[in-house]
Amino acid sequence: MSSSSVPSEMKAWVYGDYGEVDVLKLDSNASVPPVKDDQVLIKVVAAALNPVDFKRRQGIFKATDSPLPTIPGYDVAGVVVKVGNEVKKLKEGDEVYGDINEKGLEGPKQFGSLAEYTAVEEKLLALKPKNLDFAQAASLPLAIQTAYEGLEKSGFSSGKSILVLGGAGGVGSLVIQLAKHVFGASRVAATSSTAKLDLLKSLGADLAIDYTKENFEDLQEKFDVVYDAVGQSEKAVKAVKEGGSVVVIIGTVTPPGFGFVVTASGAVLEKLKPFLESGKVKPVIDPKGPFPFVKVVEAFSYLETNRAIGKVVIHPIP
Repeated sequence: MSSSSVPSEMKAWVYGDYGEVDVLKLDSNASVPPVKDDQVLIKVVAAALNPVDFKRRQGIFKATDSPLPTIPGYDVAGVVVKVGNEVKKLKEGDEVYGDINEKGLEGPKQFGSLAEYTAVEEKLLALKPKNLDFAQAASLPLAIQTAYEGLEKSGFSSGKSILVLGGAGGVGSLVIQLAKHVFGASRVAATSSTAKLDLLKSLGADLAIDYTKENFEDLQEKFDVVYDAVGQSEKAVKAVKEGGSVVVIIGTVTPPGFGFVVTASGAVLEKLKPFLESGKVKPVIDPKGPFPFVKVVEAFSYLETNRAIGKVVIHPIP
């Protein structure tokens, strides 16, 4: 498909009001977004859902959201079909992936990834690793960049120990792998429910803690870094060594913990590419998925149970 054959209308999931999943409607006549000079237009092949998507839809950060109606979706994988005038590297036909919103809570795009086309700044994208399919690639960007940025900000480095709260979730499953295989952790501990303990070990956890049976904050062992992906910072600060760091990506932050919102960047995806292509870091996709495009409402409902393993992916997109 060349830029000359891009249609003016597309199928997309849209909501015109904030609310629960029932505000989502499938629109067969949505406008294909315009492409700015620093952007490319992507024919979307796969997308992934993140908690930020449903929090945004619920209106939790409507003060800084872009105007309604909204086509949701941050994570995308697809094929470049058109390039803006200032685009330097990407070209039509390139297979790319990324998180389309540089600042997740500050004016995220009105035209998201849950559509046949989305327009994205070149700097937010990277070429898809050759060994990953589009569904696997779509599962990664927001979560792997959140995992990586949190580890960097915490000062994590080779030889340190880490405790990951929520090790089977979208971000946690990648924190385990990055800590172990990219940063060189000496010891990785992680929490999950009973059924997911084997997954934690397979991802690289040395100690898998069943939170239904034991309290991680009561362990004698303390950790250089605690990465809280579940919203338990009051307990998390009890599990960190003196002078260590507690990274919090959800819920209130208890000192000395710190919170942050990820800044999307294609450069981070490029940096992690060797670890993805070697298979050291693997996408984790919930076995109930991928969900087809017509089942986006079901996919959101499932994500909102907080029981998903890894990522909830939408594929194929028409």
